[in-house]
Amino acid sequence: MTSKNLYVILTVVVQLVHAIRKDKKNKYAYLNRRKLYEKDVMPIITIDLQSRVPIYEQLYKKIVELIIKGVLQEDEQLPSVRTLAKELGVNPNTVAKSYQELERNKIIYSVSGRGSFISRVNETLIKNKILMDFDKCVSEALNSGISKDELKERIDEVNKS
Repeated sequence: MTSKNLYVILTVVVQLVHAIRKDKKNKYAYLNRRKLYEKDVMPIITIDLQSRVPIYEQLYKKIVELIIKGVLQEDEQLPSVRTLAKELGVNPNTVAKSYQELERNKIIYSVSGRGSFISRVNETLIKNKILMDFDKCVSEALNSGISKDELKERIDEVNKS
């Protein structure tokens, strides 16, 4: 066997080893992603990039909604900032800002080196905050000339769908 043949064989072996390692990495990445999907959190969180509402606010509201609906339970771990940012295709700082807002409002708590978790939820506090937002929107609508009847019709329409 010549040195040239040996070189070609070694090159092919090295390429095969790299290909196998790459497959293993992809397999593990898939398994990690699969683990997140088993929680049913990742597929539910969707962001509308066309919306005028900031992304961190959309994420904040979606997590609160999942808590109220009971999808996310007390002491359940949220995905890491990097993981969620990667899955949603947004900047990690955006997810971090959303998590900071959630923590500031005592909806989640963070443990150093462990992650963020859902705190004990006072549903009445969250519902009151949502109703305050609703009241603000209703006041703005009334001030801009929309009648009470139009608002009632709109609520009924939303309630039907």
